[in-house]
Amino acid sequence: MTKAELTTRILEAKKSRKLTWASLALATGLSEVYTTSACLGENALPLEAAERLTTALELGPDVTEALTEYCNKGEAASTVSKEPLQYRFQEIIYVYGPTLKALIEEKFGPGIMSAIDFTMSVDRVEDPKGDRVKIEMCGKFLGYKTW
Repeated sequence: MTKAELTTRILEAKKSRKLTWASLALATGLSEVYTTSACLGENALPLEAAERLTTALELGPDVTEALTEYCNKGEAASTVSKEPLQYRFQEIIYVYGPTLKALIEEKFGPGIMSAIDFTMSVDRVEDPKGDRVKIEMCGKFLGYKTW
């Protein structure tokens, strides 16, 4: 089940049962903002919270499972730069972003690499087939918080 499908099912059940985000948050034991965000596909719930939520919504285990899966935050929003170098960086993220996300989450857990506590270097590497651009990024890992 995609996060978009998950959101549709939750919104339909919420409406038909005349529930509020606050009541669903009470069911999960988490904050209203975090619970709403997870229901809209932008966060994942711990298994116990997902089970309590789907019980309140009278939804099945497929929705419970989908609620616990990590998500691609901001997936619905996309802008494409027309500047060629910047576009190539976006292309790298389009192609390798899911791979980077999967590898980081496997090694660290759900979270992000900081762009605040962060360093980057750009170097030229000589190569007989054409010089290469070497970019190294180093950012602090920040785990997602549930509240």
